Amino acid sequence: MAAWDSAWARRLLPPVEEAAEHTKLWWAAAAAMAAGGGRRGRKAAAAGITAMVVAELLSNGVAKKLVERRRPPKEWIPHDDVEDRPDSSSFPSGHTAAAVAFTAAAAPSWPAAGAACAAPTVLVALERVHSGAHYASDVAVGAVTGVVAAALVRTAPRLLIRNLG
Repeated sequence: MAAWDSAWARRLLPPVEEAAEHTKLWWAAAAAMAAGGGRRGRKAAAAGITAMVVAELLSNGVAKKLVERRRPPKEWIPHDDVEDRPDSSSFPSGHTAAAVAFTAAAAPSWPAAGAACAAPTVLVALERVHSGAHYASDVAVGAVTGVVAAALVRTAPRLLIRNLG
């Protein structure tokens, strides 16, 4: 994926990265869901944002501190998108973790919105490898982190009610 030097990828993926930077894309999706989806939209947005925050804490606050991994060598990337890379650990991909967490947590409350979020989620994951910011394994572990965060957010309230009630 990183070696894919296509004009299509060079036009599409940098704006995806910019939108996903600082989770702007997912905040915008949550706002749209909450504004246009009624109760179901608000529930999906709240679950998505909560899972995204948990995923960011797990990936950027814990895993990146425990695993110091260098970014892929610039020489491996044949295009110019490699210049703007973070200095933090490559492992795992926090962008991917946030994207997957948001989508996986929102989808059960509003499947159509979850399906709409799936395309940008995949594009974010592809962009992280294409830009040279991450190895594919960083993205895979980021995705798993996102799924775990979504599962925690979806099940924690029921567990608390069951144990406290």
